[in-house]
Amino acid sequence: MRKIILLLAVLTTSVFCAQTINEKEIATEVSEVTVFLDGAQITRKKNVSVNSGITVLKFTDLSPFIDGKSLQVKAEGNITVLAVNHQQDYLNELEKSSELKTLEAKLEAIVQKIEVERTYLTVIQEEIAFLKENKNVVGKNEQVNVANLQQTADFYGKKLTELMLNELKRKRTIEELTVERTKLERQITSINSKKDYPNGEILVKIDAKQSTSFPVELNYIVGNAGWFPSYDIRAININEPITLAYKANIKQDTKIDWDNVKLKFSSANPSNSGMAPKLQTYYLDYNTLPPSYNLNNNTVEGKVIDPQGEALPGVNVIVAGTTIGTVTDFDGHYSITIPDQESNLEFSFVGFKNQVRRANRNKIDVVLQEDTNALEEVVVVGYGGKNKSTAEALVGRANGVSIESRDKKKSLPIPSVQTENQTTVDFEIETPYTIKSDNKNYVVEMTAYELPAKYQYYAVPKIKKEAFLIANITDWEKYNLLEGEANIFFEGTYIGKSLMDVRYITDTLEVSLGTDKKVSVKREKINDYTEKQFIGSKREKIKEWEISVKNNKNESINMIVLDQIPVSTTEDISVETEQLSNAKLNEENGEIKWEFNLDPSQEIKFNLEYSVKYSKNRNLILE
Repeated sequence: MRKIILLLAVLTTSVFCAQTINEKEIATEVSEVTVFLDGAQITRKKNVSVNSGITVLKFTDLSPFIDGKSLQVKAEGNITVLAVNHQQDYLNELEKSSELKTLEAKLEAIVQKIEVERTYLTVIQEEIAFLKENKNVVGKNEQVNVANLQQTADFYGKKLTELMLNELKRKRTIEELTVERTKLERQITSINSKKDYPNGEILVKIDAKQSTSFPVELNYIVGNAGWFPSYDIRAININEPITLAYKANIKQDTKIDWDNVKLKFSSANPSNSGMAPKLQTYYLDYNTLPPSYNLNNNTVEGKVIDPQGEALPGVNVIVAGTTIGTVTDFDGHYSITIPDQESNLEFSFVGFKNQVRRANRNKIDVVLQEDTNALEEVVVVGYGGKNKSTAEALVGRANGVSIESRDKKKSLPIPSVQTENQTTVDFEIETPYTIKSDNKNYVVEMTAYELPAKYQYYAVPKIKKEAFLIANITDWEKYNLLEGEANIFFEGTYIGKSLMDVRYITDTLEVSLGTDKKVSVKREKINDYTEKQFIGSKREKIKEWEISVKNNKNESINMIVLDQIPVSTTEDISVETEQLSNAKLNEENGEIKWEFNLDPSQEIKFNLEYSVKYSKNRNLILE
């Protein structure tokens, strides 16, 4: 019996030892980052040493915003990857940055100073109250003489003055400390959200046949990161090529700093404006108003706040369906240039619900609501093995998880979204970059081009009596441009902002370089026959304008001027052109186009005249 008991004990111990799984924490650094328009792919690499048997490698201190479906694990060597788990550790929150710790320490010190000053102020105010209540106590039980009265008055006045000056000093100190506290609170808010986030973790279960060392590579997608393009466009004069600087505006709030990483940008996942105006077709009908151009320019601005009215810095503001974007500044303000077409603005910020607003006016203020479900725990489990049949027999494999061992070299590709009629952009930055998780906008210049351009002036004096300089660029497709805002510099001067919108371009890219004050444009009404001539059952109105253009530059220019006549939508209304000054008429939309050359100091004038006949019993509104 004793032998049997010993044998059972040995067997039990053997089984227990065989089932013991070692756990090893692995600290890694971010080595490579591919930033998408929305999100980023993180790469971490590490050489790991393990003993023989089953070991769980726990990769800690990761972002809480990992997309588990995108997880890829690559391991080489005499090991087998058995399983991959993605989880979040709510017990050990991510360590705060040294900058944040320093700011919070300063804030705590300021708060303590304010408390001390308020305590002193309370004591002083009580002393003043006590002194005022007892100023008549002297002399009630003894004879008052001039000397005593003078002594009491001197003491009372001196002490009260001392106390009130001290009270004023304490109040001013509290005001100064309060201002400093507010600045620190805003700075902390700009680099840290209002929530404490859990520690992201990835668990990799491996089986090693013997003690060994091998390289492990982790790849995964994180949220709360992204980039959008912007440009600096410089033109020295209308005879030189355009210089275009292609820049990436990147920000991230993944709660993990990217220190000296290999940076790559990819589009695989998708106040005054320099935009030249465009005409709307002038359809004519009874009780119908002429086209209205309410948007004075193509700029929308506003402020983004939380439900408590506090400004939200670092909010992403994107024109929906495009790569045109910006971020709110320290005070929650933003300004963005939008296309002529009706657009939607999408506002997004970590910890808050996304909001979409119609960009139908020049000022749009937004209140973002907190998202209480923003960080629900997500656990993703994937299995892989040496034998294909064994892997297929296991259940619970997460869609999109890729495991690579020595016998399985291929990984599932990262999902990508390609916008129709748009070239995918991939830019690899050779110099290592550091991007902090602080909600700040970092600008990285990716490349620069020198683009041959044909310059032409363009004016629509009916809308705006200014001449816009347009640069026409051919073969633009080979430059991999995305739509985005552009800072315009012409003849060494900052002109303003324009828009690089490549979504609707064919063979030529038109870039508006803003207005040129040296080319003057006027549009004046010459005749407006309001006597309403009667012709049978019809009534007739005649409209006439004079358009003048003068070139005040020292060089010849080529120019296009647009205007329009109304287009009738009913047989009861007829529109006839009386005078066009040799302009080209588009009968479908009523557009009038003059194209001509102007020598230095030359002025040219055009006349536009048309008549409208309609029923005399109806009301017709003309411009």
